[in-house]
Amino acid sequence: MDWTAFVAALGGGAFGAALGAVPVFILTGLVALVGVLGASQGNPALLQTAFGPALGPHVSFAGAVAAAAYAASRKYIATGRDIASPLMPLVRIDVLLVGGIFGAAGYALNAALIASGIAAWTDSVAASVVVSNLVARLVFGEAGPFGKLQSPGPRFRPTDSASWLPWQQDWAHVIAIGAGVGLFAAYITAHGGLDTGREVLGFAISTVSLVFLVTGSKIPVTHHISMTAALAVSHGAGVLTGALVGVLGSVLGEVASRVFLIHGDTHIDPPAVAIALVATLLLVAGSAGLVLPAF
Repeated sequence: MDWTAFVAALGGGAFGAALGAVPVFILTGLVALVGVLGASQGNPALLQTAFGPALGPHVSFAGAVAAAAYAASRKYIATGRDIASPLMPLVRIDVLLVGGIFGAAGYALNAALIASGIAAWTDSVAASVVVSNLVARLVFGEAGPFGKLQSPGPRFRPTDSASWLPWQQDWAHVIAIGAGVGLFAAYITAHGGLDTGREVLGFAISTVSLVFLVTGSKIPVTHHISMTAALAVSHGAGVLTGALVGVLGSVLGEVASRVFLIHGDTHIDPPAVAIALVATLLLVAGSAGLVLPAF
């Protein structure tokens, strides 16, 4: 593990906490988008930055999620489910410190998954986000990993258990948006003319679109769809098959929201669960010699 990067991840996690989980994730997508273009010209530095100790989701996003969970446990904010609001206005150094600690821990965990070989069987960044989110709930939350149907305390509000995204919860809509985003993500992965970083392009576009979500528009969250569709194409699938895998990612994201998130008092990221699961399925299928249809 790069110890300099580990120390830098302390800053990345604190930065994420200051901005808020979703806003800093948007920055990750923006840097990744520019980084993909740079990588196509032979310079992958920005693309590496997007997933490194500064802006990697396992660092900045996960650190911010943990900071929100901690802030709620100290009653600085109403709920640890709030990952859209910046935490800097709380003027609490301890909140930034928790973000930094979880950011560094997320970086170390991802490095451990790579060193141990586990990363060969999943998306290590997504898996690190999920583990970090689970630890944050166990440490700072009142609900367990799967949440509670009944209110466990004064900061666990009935509205917290309603849904993840009400406008993206109906199964017909989950499948429809999965197919739509899966089609375009699979297409630009297969025909975008990119080599290095091609599987990140759709993910970056979906992530940048979240700027509309934090400004109040009820848009869908789709980076788990675009990423899984792109991963399928990277494993040899055609556009239509990639779109079907995108639908699978969409469905698994909604399932994860119902299992881990909507009855909990902190955030456990449904897209990260979906990406990690689909990546594992694709890698296991590949190791078993299964070939994805090239149509």
